[in-house]
Amino acid sequence: MSRILFVVPPLTGHVNPAVALAAELVARGHEVALAGHVEIIGGLVPPGIALLPFAGGLSPEVWRSVEERSRGLRGPASLKFLWEEFLLPIGTAMAADTDALVDSFEPDVMVVDQQAIGAALVARRREPRWVTLATTSAEFDDPYRDMAGIGTWVVEAQRGFQRACGVPEAATTDLRFSTDLTLVCSVRALLRDPGGSPPAVYIGSPVGPRPGAADFPWSWIDPRRRQVLVSLGTVTREAGGRFLRAAAQALTSMRETTQAVVVAPPGLVDDLAEAGSADLLVRSHVPQVELLPRLDAVVCHGGNNTVCEALARGVPLVVAPVRDDQPTIAEQVVRGGVGVRVRFGRAGADAVAAAVHEVLTDPRYRRGAGELAREFAAAGGVAAAADHIEKLHP
Repeated sequence: MSRILFVVPPLTGHVNPAVALAAELVARGHEVALAGHVEIIGGLVPPGIALLPFAGGLSPEVWRSVEERSRGLRGPASLKFLWEEFLLPIGTAMAADTDALVDSFEPDVMVVDQQAIGAALVARRREPRWVTLATTSAEFDDPYRDMAGIGTWVVEAQRGFQRACGVPEAATTDLRFSTDLTLVCSVRALLRDPGGSPPAVYIGSPVGPRPGAADFPWSWIDPRRRQVLVSLGTVTREAGGRFLRAAAQALTSMRETTQAVVVAPPGLVDDLAEAGSADLLVRSHVPQVELLPRLDAVVCHGGNNTVCEALARGVPLVVAPVRDDQPTIAEQVVRGGVGVRVRFGRAGADAVAAAVHEVLTDPRYRRGAGELAREFAAAGGVAAAADHIEKLHP
């Protein structure tokens, strides 16, 4: 059996797919460890997967500061912030920490999140078999076609990072894509031009154990009404108060035919749901994967995990992208005929209600989502991903 080291950034949407794949490999008898900032991600890793802490650490206070400074940014500004204020600085510390962990764990294979560029640098230099885990398909869907300067800037920023770490200019490369194996959490059918993207294996929606799943009042669900989930993910929801309120108001206006679950921090939209309400349920966390088979639509920010998890179960979407990869993923949803896009910063209750009504009543969206669900099933998820990793080091 192999020794496999996963390296992840401190982002829930990146940790969950890695944990799912790691759990599958553990079940197959491999020795698996996951390295990261335990003070941020520790609660996301279930027992049975060894968690190796980075020595440098990342305090919750520093992480909150990064989140707060990023909230108002959009478009190219948000992408530059992501690299300049997060990926590059954290990559420098991650390189040193990963180097030490490779010495102690001695992996045969490293599975490195696409945004963990410091760990990718170590994998390239130390030369175990190296797998890129791309938890979003955005980089494979020509995301910079309307802002080519940003795409060039990202490449140059990576080269500068490598030079600062002692890599000669002639030896610099794109750390986002492994030459051994790149696994993408999506399906090729969602891409604009799959033939023009970097070589990769598309694994669909990698879902696995998620510790601490919130208790959910399953008896609250009325099978006679349509069910809608509103979720902005773990980062965006903190800046999404206005949109969440608009969505909650929209869905209460549809109470005769629809029930809605809104994922929101305490106090944000609670006043819109009366105690014991049969129309609107507000929770700080939900067991999303278990809830999806009961849903008729999902309203979200266009996060890749939520979108893929919904489509893997044939559930159409209303997407309100905010920043980073979300506009690209939202475009995939609209282009694929499996959802409607609304403007995060401007959509009011009427606009959200109209979009939800459209995806609930027009059968084309449900039919399109059902077709994509078959694509996701064929992709194979964590089992297929594990198969590919095992081929690198049987």
